[in-house]
Amino acid sequence: MPISATGRSTAERPALERGFTLLEMLVALVIVGMLAGLAMVSINQGSRGLRFEAQRLAQLMILAREEAMLRGAPIRMETDERGLRFLVLREQRWQPLLDDGDLRPRQWLERTTVLTERADGAAQIEFGRDAIDVPFRLVLRRDGAQASIDADGLGRFVAR
Repeated sequence: MPISATGRSTAERPALERGFTLLEMLVALVIVGMLAGLAMVSINQGSRGLRFEAQRLAQLMILAREEAMLRGAPIRMETDERGLRFLVLREQRWQPLLDDGDLRPRQWLERTTVLTERADGAAQIEFGRDAIDVPFRLVLRRDGAQASIDADGLGRFVAR
């Protein structure tokens, strides 16, 4: 037979004393609050993940631009729904950039569409030996969420 905090069995308590204690109510509220918080995190995860991908890609483009100037050879970025990779122009052919751990091929966290908007209308993103490139915007889309990266042509990449 269960015993209450007062030392009496719960069967001996009058009907008015039966119910939830303050501690039981607080525990129930904490559990409901945690479940609501988890639900909000999972809802926002898609847009946060895409912003993270955009910030990571902006940093990789900074590295690719610097690497192209150091090597004296153009570097191209290619993307598809599964990921991205960097290529270097060697012997008149675009070859995968495999000797650089930072610019290795990478997979997106989830399927992602990447659209390129350039002032010159070109579809490829290439970093050359020059300090000035054509400004462009990359738009990343995933599950209704969208993030973008604006490049000013002078080496500044801003993820939004």
